[in-house]
Amino acid sequence: MSRRAARAAGLLAVLVAVTTAGCSSGSDEPSSAPSSSTAASPSASSSASPRATIPPAPLERSCYALTYDQAVAPTSDVARVPCARPHTAVTYAVGALDAVVDGHLLAVDSDRVQAQVAGTCPARFAEFVGGSLDDRRLSMLRPVWFTPTVEQSDAGADWYRCDVVALASDERLAPLAGPVADVLDSAEGRDRYGMCGTDQPGTRDFERVVCSQDHSWRAIAVVPFPAGDYPGEQKVREAGQSPCQDAGASVASDSLDYEWGYEWPTAEQWRDGQTFGRCWAPD
Repeated sequence: MSRRAARAAGLLAVLVAVTTAGCSSGSDEPSSAPSSSTAASPSASSSASPRATIPPAPLERSCYALTYDQAVAPTSDVARVPCARPHTAVTYAVGALDAVVDGHLLAVDSDRVQAQVAGTCPARFAEFVGGSLDDRRLSMLRPVWFTPTVEQSDAGADWYRCDVVALASDERLAPLAGPVADVLDSAEGRDRYGMCGTDQPGTRDFERVVCSQDHSWRAIAVVPFPAGDYPGEQKVREAGQSPCQDAGASVASDSLDYEWGYEWPTAEQWRDGQTFGRCWAPD
């Protein structure tokens, strides 16, 4: 799986997207040092090459009309749009890359540099959108992040940019309506950006959608598991039966006649960081 594909899979599955990198080596080797200067030959031009212009750093609270493919890319050249216009992404954090290790400058697309951003942006995401950990796990809001291209980095750009997006459905972004800062602190925000489904999870017609779209089921509770190795499908499946049945009863109009569902993590999802299951109920 390519790193770009891994990031897309992480965006759909968990809050912490998989580390991504650009199109260069992806190693932690320092970037090549410039070669020593030599005297120009008589036939060489005496004019110096113009210095590349350092592209400006992004601005926090900027808005963008990103597509899904643009959101999961490691770099972005999409222009800002006024936040009063339709948009799908808001920049909630901008910072400086720490690319110097033991006196050596690492490439912007190195694993070390990209891992820094992959750790920072999800942490800042939690601070920005608010809500509890369960609220975020039950929402369709996700963090994505970008760094300069290799060429921009060579010209001196050293920033990273963290954006929040909302998944509308599989590989499609939803428009962001109104301010998204602390949006999961309110019942209205949790309802709008909640995780819903077009049918009962596990059925043929089930598709995960944001709750502002037409839906018939809603994710209502989280079943967490201790960190560590994957416990096995039987254990994670059995662990959610009782809590999800109780969660379904708590939101049903008739506590003696109701439906509920449970979605447990697969081994692959567990490796990507999803160490929890979700309880569902008709909505």
